[in-house]
Amino acid sequence: MLDAVLLAAVLAVALALRLFDLGSRPMHADEANQAVKVGQMLEGGGYRYDPLEHHGPTLYYFALIPARLRGQTTLASLSEATVRLTPALAGVAAVALLWLLLRRWGRGPAITAAVLLAVAPASVYYSRYFVQETLLVTFTLGALVAGLEWWRRGGAGWAAATGTCLGLMVATKETALFFAVAALIALALSWQSGIGRRITGRELAAGVGTAVVVAGMFFTSFGANPGGLRDALIAPVTMLGRATAGASGHEKPWWYYGSLFVWQRNGGYLWDQTLFVLPALAGLALAARSRGLPRFLAAYTAIVWLVLSATPYKTPWLVINLVPGLCALAALALARCRGPIGWMLGSLVLVALGWQTREAVFQRPADPRNPFAYVHSTPDVKKIPALASAAPPGPVKVISREYWPLPWYLRRRPDVGYWASPPADCDGALVFADARLAAEVRTRMHGNYHEGFLGLRPGFVLVVFQRERP
Repeated sequence: MLDAVLLAAVLAVALALRLFDLGSRPMHADEANQAVKVGQMLEGGGYRYDPLEHHGPTLYYFALIPARLRGQTTLASLSEATVRLTPALAGVAAVALLWLLLRRWGRGPAITAAVLLAVAPASVYYSRYFVQETLLVTFTLGALVAGLEWWRRGGAGWAAATGTCLGLMVATKETALFFAVAALIALALSWQSGIGRRITGRELAAGVGTAVVVAGMFFTSFGANPGGLRDALIAPVTMLGRATAGASGHEKPWWYYGSLFVWQRNGGYLWDQTLFVLPALAGLALAARSRGLPRFLAAYTAIVWLVLSATPYKTPWLVINLVPGLCALAALALARCRGPIGWMLGSLVLVALGWQTREAVFQRPADPRNPFAYVHSTPDVKKIPALASAAPPGPVKVISREYWPLPWYLRRRPDVGYWASPPADCDGALVFADARLAAEVRTRMHGNYHEGFLGLRPGFVLVVFQRERP
């Protein structure tokens, strides 16, 4: 009973951190792109998996549920908070799944790990981000929980539960295969821990069959697009080529993910999670000498960290794949510190994480000094709906090769057009132009306009031309 009460309290904290003021942060370009796709699905536009430009379909399909429950059935009515509910709730589920994974360790370590994940800055920040990564972490934890139970106890039921989570992982993001392989390698490294058993053909068929069916349903748009299965096989190859090509613009040094956890100061903004990393490293050392699940988690976390660090393509949201393992390892180390010392160390770690979460998530969520706010839209973009409402009747023109998240913020205007270069006639009720094209755009206008500037993201500015009312 006490375990249930403690877990409920932790989940309440996790939920509050992920839902409070959920719609206030400006939409990132990636969020906006995917939210527009959800709006099109709500309006009957259907869904076709795109293996070249988009990740898997689970994010879009699950986002339809809160949208319809909230009565938002069109793109124009869809809100930031509604689309972000899906990753936010997935982030809360991840906290519960981590507790389930570790409950055999005892009440203290399991609850401690859950608390750390509930308040961890990266997990909170990207649980409020409409991208696939939080769902992938949650389904991965689900696969680990079900898979380890299957490995310990056997049974087609646990095999099917594992397959369901694996199918959801694959249908969420192409990198799912890497995490599945990392888990298998970690399991092999933990083989002598005494948790192994023989898997029957019936169990294997249940697990693999369920994974294929679940992934297949999503990739084929529940039967509407059979070609989605072919595209799903192409996608991992495409993603691997992009990640290792070295020309994506997202290349970073091998220590990048480690730098997200250690001391750095940028323009007065202090970032430091050393008090969290130190017990996690101590837990890694303890787990390497332990048996069973601790060794498995240590091996899995180390493999994921090493491979992500060795891959040239790096984005900050990938770091959340490391956070549950680090939370578990930190909890393992803190559990060795008994009495007042343990409570004091645990409290220090929790306060440090909470302070960083406050700064990154609620105080400076779109600040370019925030290491999680990656090529983020500026707060200026939130002015766009008001500009569109105040503009006189007539077309809205966007003249720029880079324009996301404008389609999201202009979603209530039916007369919006997009050009990569200035058209012959640039006149419109409201015109957004790349500042580098503004001079040419002016020469192709014939009306009277008020001019202003709008920062799309750091280093990229749009000139806004608003036609004067007669």
